[in-house]
Amino acid sequence: MKRKGTALLAAAVITLTAVPATAEAAPRDPVRALTQAAHPLRTTEPGGSTADLRALGAMIGDAPVAGLGEATHGSHEFFAMKERLFRQLVEQRGFTTFALELSWSAGLRIDEYLQTGAGDARTILKQELRDSPWDREEFVHLVEWMRDYNRRHPGRTVHFLGDDLGAPTLSDAFFGKVTAYVRENAPAQAEQLDELYTGLRPIDDIVAYLGKPLAERRRLADRARQAFDLVDGVDGTNAEWAEQNARSIAKTTEFLTVDLTDPAALAAMERFRDEEMARNVLWWRQHTGQKVLVSAHNDHVGYAAGNPALYPKTQGSFLRDRLGKDYVAIAMTFDRGAFLSKDTAIGGDWKRFSVPPAAPGSNEHTLDRVPYRDYYFDARTAPAAARAWLGVARPTWNIGTQFPAEPEGIALARSFDVVVHLHEVRAAKAA
Repeated sequence: MKRKGTALLAAAVITLTAVPATAEAAPRDPVRALTQAAHPLRTTEPGGSTADLRALGAMIGDAPVAGLGEATHGSHEFFAMKERLFRQLVEQRGFTTFALELSWSAGLRIDEYLQTGAGDARTILKQELRDSPWDREEFVHLVEWMRDYNRRHPGRTVHFLGDDLGAPTLSDAFFGKVTAYVRENAPAQAEQLDELYTGLRPIDDIVAYLGKPLAERRRLADRARQAFDLVDGVDGTNAEWAEQNARSIAKTTEFLTVDLTDPAALAAMERFRDEEMARNVLWWRQHTGQKVLVSAHNDHVGYAAGNPALYPKTQGSFLRDRLGKDYVAIAMTFDRGAFLSKDTAIGGDWKRFSVPPAAPGSNEHTLDRVPYRDYYFDARTAPAAARAWLGVARPTWNIGTQFPAEPEGIALARSFDVVVHLHEVRAAKAA
């Protein structure tokens, strides 16, 4: 997620590192070429026929990992479209995992519900998604569909993956997964592990944690790294999962050693975060063999961010480095409409904002001239005139968890393989 949870640290200094959007004139009007490449969407709402998504499925092809972005973190149509495409990929392309830029620990708890049905979906999501953009009815709907699918397909269940670092919380129960593994398999080392986690377990509030002196946060991060080294040396059943859980704790605390007063440190930590998100997806893919739809902001799933000074290397770029063409990046853009965001960098409430039709010279202004309300196209195979236009950086809405924000310069074909364009979006619904 862009500028949320762990990313809200960067939002506090976004104005220090903002890169002005740039625009260059393409040699000729690309609308006709874009229209030739476009496939109209029947709807963004899940359920019913998915015949209009067949071409999109073909664009993903046999790639086992696809990233599906969003231009805002709080628009109904983006969230609904993610469920709609995920259903189609599950039913027709063999995908079984929905990954979200949510903490690894929260993802495990949601997935446990999907596999067992224990508990109530709405209650679990309210606990695990609180204060996040995902605390919305659209994600309740997605998880309820996933649980219902698992009831109907016990031999081929779908899964939920949190691929991000462990903010805004690392619960005591999550620490307990690690300590229980060591008590069972190396009881003589259990006391040492408990000592290493003392003062760290749990992290209930990331903002309060960041209020600790930097030296203390670094000391706690070093203890978490030592704890990971200890767990990494213990052999037992499901050792790889215990090691991954301990690594999530260690990497989260390392991330939280960021110096909020240093813009260069923030950029380094955002790179660190995107690399960890990619690593968690790759770990899941390696250990489960499942095909994964990665849901995140456009800035994270693409190959280059709109603000490269703050996001120097993206999750999508790391995934492409490892997977090559086995990773496909999909952007979602919009011309106008409403969304949820915040008007403060840290803390604050989610509020409804809206923007008018896109300004001339922007990517969205031209995309919206294509004679379909909602549509998608493959930037890799579009006619030459479209590819030339798509290769030039232009102002583009790239809205995270703080607004107002200015459009950022993005060359769509350099950052994404496929683009889904929506004419208008509405604010997501509070859960």
